[in-house]
Amino acid sequence: MVLEYITWNAAPEIFSIGNFAVRWYGVLFALGFLFGYFIMQDFFRREKIPLKLLDQLTTYMVLATIIGARLGHCLFYEPDYYLSNPLEIIKIWEGGLASHGGAIGIIIALYIFSRRNNISYWWTIDRIAIVTALAGF
Repeated sequence: MVLEYITWNAAPEIFSIGNFAVRWYGVLFALGFLFGYFIMQDFFRREKIPLKLLDQLTTYMVLATIIGARLGHCLFYEPDYYLSNPLEIIKIWEGGLASHGGAIGIIIALYIFSRRNNISYWWTIDRIAIVTALAGF
């Protein structure tokens, strides 16, 4: 089989300077948010919705994704360790993000965003689904 000849040994770091390292995972996350923002700008302009709301929505999305993904990793995979060492939860630079935790965080954040801005939750989810799928890709 062809797959027997493929060696997958990609390094997680693009480059590092001292203790600071830029990792592929983080860069791809950031690019997903960046491209998603540009696509959503077009939706907001076409529907004549103030871009100020898009900035707020982006903040909700970024925070919800990071917090949800980190909590998902900590609570789904190693709950005993993290519940007995809760300060370790905030050390996202040591790794450990779970995409399904991020998805739960996003769903909750979009609900809060929609309620606070008197926007239909379904309208918000409908638009975000497009950019979320592209970011996941």
